Amino acid sequence: MTPGAAIKQKITSRTPVCGTFLKTPHPIMIEIMGQAGYDFLVLDAEHAPFDRGTIDTLMIAGRAANIPLIVRVPSAGPDWIMAVLDAGAAGIMVPHVNDAAFASELVRATRYGAWGQGGRGFAGTTRAADYAQRSLSEHFGKTPGEVTLICQIEDPPGAEDFEAIANVDGVDALFVGRADLAVGYGKSDFFDPDIGQKTLNILGAAGAATGLYCAPGEDIAPLKSAGASVFVIGSDHTCLKRAAAGDIAAVSALKTQGKDAL
Repeated sequence: MTPGAAIKQKITSRTPVCGTFLKTPHPIMIEIMGQAGYDFLVLDAEHAPFDRGTIDTLMIAGRAANIPLIVRVPSAGPDWIMAVLDAGAAGIMVPHVNDAAFASELVRATRYGAWGQGGRGFAGTTRAADYAQRSLSEHFGKTPGEVTLICQIEDPPGAEDFEAIANVDGVDALFVGRADLAVGYGKSDFFDPDIGQKTLNILGAAGAATGLYCAPGEDIAPLKSAGASVFVIGSDHTCLKRAAAGDIAAVSALKTQGKDAL
């Protein structure tokens, strides 16, 4: 089973999975975070400097580390979707999905098929097709089970239509963006009680699996109880800062002890 197929099976069966955002566009970070034991990593091409060439290189590192890489695309255009999937991504995370019609377009963009049924252009010499080691029919047959589509719910219209989006055939998971959702509702805190309740409602959707970004150290038990099974916790940046802060605090405590001794 390929890493893409493995993570899709876990997500669609609502097995709890843990990932983190990658903000640093370097293959060494894939190796390091892959060794940490995450179920998957999300390359944040929406908010960090990932171009197509960099993503292609990182996919090689993902294969070496045997960890599925999902790309949060900066644009929902079919060109970006095709490019990252051809490079070997295990799936895509699409920002600002606000209605079922748009979700259906995304499903079509991830799939091959007869005219009107699929919108992904075919190239048999890509990494995704094992550089032509797969036949056309084999690649067509395996692709639906290897590509995960995650739709972000982070605007008021999406929060109102989440049930319909979750029930679009081919949408594997909804991902709540609490920060953008808070901003969209005129709030300044994504832990605002109103946003919290809307989040819990979305996490309880039937159809697709559900999940969200969690701050490091956040209690995720209530979120799991509400229905969440896909947890993206922090990022490589937060991991570095938390580790550094812990080390600095430990040394600062020794300095304070030394002063007290005087």
